[in-house]
Amino acid sequence: MSSFPSYRPRRLRRTPALRNLVRETQLAPAQLVLPVFVREGKKLRRSVGSMPGVNQTSVDEMLRDAEVAAKAKVGGIILFGVPETKDATGSSAWDEKGAVQMGVQALKKEIPDLVVITDVCMCEYTDHGHCGVLKNGEVDNDATLELLSRAALSHAAAGADIVAPSDMMDGRVQAIRSALDKNDFSGVSILSYAAKYASAYYGPFREAAESAPQSGDRRGYQMDPGNSDEAMREVLADIEEGADAVMVKPAGPYLDIVARVKAQTGYPVAAYQVSGEYAMICAAADRGWIDKDRVMMESLLGIRRAGADFIVTYFATDAARQL
Repeated sequence: MSSFPSYRPRRLRRTPALRNLVRETQLAPAQLVLPVFVREGKKLRRSVGSMPGVNQTSVDEMLRDAEVAAKAKVGGIILFGVPETKDATGSSAWDEKGAVQMGVQALKKEIPDLVVITDVCMCEYTDHGHCGVLKNGEVDNDATLELLSRAALSHAAAGADIVAPSDMMDGRVQAIRSALDKNDFSGVSILSYAAKYASAYYGPFREAAESAPQSGDRRGYQMDPGNSDEAMREVLADIEEGADAVMVKPAGPYLDIVARVKAQTGYPVAAYQVSGEYAMICAAADRGWIDKDRVMMESLLGIRRAGADFIVTYFATDAARQL
């Protein structure tokens, strides 16, 4: 390569048009997925205190938000349920009249071209707040697989394009894939939360989904933040079990994992810019410490640059409008 003065990188940075011409990483609205929190009722909109601009909504209000996102060309929407009743087994998770199931049906009827993803987990539905059924105070991995499969089947029956197990139980992708295929839902995709870390960045989400554990924590089944090789073992296991795409969660603190997963698998990779990442940007912007829009876009571009094919983010609609 030539050196200065022959090589002057600044020549291609002089104008916006030049910078756009040679930009290596592109971010598009279709690469963004909007998370929503749905619950029973009508004309219901409850703000989440730790996440400015994010709400729990009834299905009709969720549709309004989804229509705005779709007009901004957002690629998809992922639904989290907030049930009215909870029990030890999380039985509301597979209720065909549940908020997620009704939400999926409404979305596929009103906005059929929008990709609809559903979160498959038990933590929002159990009265103890853990991601599976408890046995002697610990999550029973194998007993939970059947319940996750039942929930995934109910989402598929409602019309979901993709089901996304986020529980981190061993073998859950295989169990869900088998259940879907046996029940004529072989066309429904699985987006596995393959490398989901036991992160302190999830705090605001637990307020939004009303899913905080009533005792203990989730470090017994979510990944240790210090591990990278283990993430690859998790990802490869889920791919072997039938995952169509894999997710790394959180995104920002784990960009090395995003890059490694993409480079070593070549599979479609999602990254979840989680509630804590969102809340910190909003809080700093509210205090005038940062430019919210620029930091929002830079953070998303960084996730794409690391290798994510699409990003789950609470900024999805706002970012899509700017794009």
